[in-house]
Amino acid sequence: MSDILEQPVAASKRPSPQRPKMKAAIFVENNRIVLDEKPIPDVGPLDALIRITTTTICGTDVHILKGEYPVARGLTIGHEPVGIIEKLGSAVEGFEEGQRVIAGAITPSGYSNACLCGCGSQDGPRMKHGFKPMGGWRFGNTIDGAQAEYLLVPDAMANLAPVPELLSDEQVLMCPDIMSTGFSGAEHGKIQIGDTVAVFAQGPIGLCATAGARLMGATRIIAVDRVPARLEVARAMGADEVVDFSKVDPVEEILRLTDGRGVDVSIEALGRQETFEAALRVLRPGGTLSSLGVYSTDLKIPLDAYYAGLGDTSIVNSLCPGGKERMRRLMDVVASGRVDARALVTHRFKLDDIEAAYDLFSHQRDGVLKVAITP
Repeated sequence: MSDILEQPVAASKRPSPQRPKMKAAIFVENNRIVLDEKPIPDVGPLDALIRITTTTICGTDVHILKGEYPVARGLTIGHEPVGIIEKLGSAVEGFEEGQRVIAGAITPSGYSNACLCGCGSQDGPRMKHGFKPMGGWRFGNTIDGAQAEYLLVPDAMANLAPVPELLSDEQVLMCPDIMSTGFSGAEHGKIQIGDTVAVFAQGPIGLCATAGARLMGATRIIAVDRVPARLEVARAMGADEVVDFSKVDPVEEILRLTDGRGVDVSIEALGRQETFEAALRVLRPGGTLSSLGVYSTDLKIPLDAYYAGLGDTSIVNSLCPGGKERMRRLMDVVASGRVDARALVTHRFKLDDIEAAYDLFSHQRDGVLKVAITP
């Protein structure tokens, strides 16, 4: 008997050590994202584990909450991380543990076909839930995201970008998604010096599109919204004129302001049929509609507004570029003082209160633009 007791316990019968846990905002079912615990991720050779210091909620997260964009149950939500490197994978070079970093919402590998074609934002599987997903958007979409105490960043050498010491978390919080997305609307619209641009919807992305249009050289920017506070921020971000669509027909007003010429570029930043159609109707012949909105239903293109396909009109869409070089450039813009996005952070919550943050943000109460979440 004593010999039996002294035998080592079979490996298969040993209790497995419990992995340390972290708090995370988890998608449970439609209209339910809750704070719960899950294991801190293991770090692979090319990964980095970052301890989140600040993150935020995006309009796309609200689409997930409402079931308009399907993700797996049990997924940690969020794709806008600012944090400190907790642990580096064995093959990661050029970074140090303890370094403050951001990672883009889009995390290209750097070596896929999409990346090698110069379109890293589309580095992702071709089909998901019956339709093409948002390219290289993985955080809070196909892998666990940033609304947690820790985040595992894949392909860390391609995606981590050190934060300059002089910049605060909130100064760079818009870079991973909102600023990158808004700027991409201006970039893909190919705005030129002297252009007239209309930006439909002045939420966080629309406001950054307004700022991006100014950086690209537009000399007349018309911002469209109905919330006075947002129109005021739009002026601070670069709008020359504002149109309150609750008081006037925005198409008629923009055509009046441009003496019937129309605008060179319109940017749609809401993701609704009516704003898409209005953005199409205000274009000059040969103009460009740059679409940033995330649409939850089919779009229809009006025959007359599209000149039956004979008007030389361009319709483009874009997903915010990711990768460390994009993040570096955006932080350089912030550091230069040319764009100050701190006004977009209107509310602050602890991670423990993220369910309340979702309730506020999803119902757009109290003049909310963006919330800063700190674990």
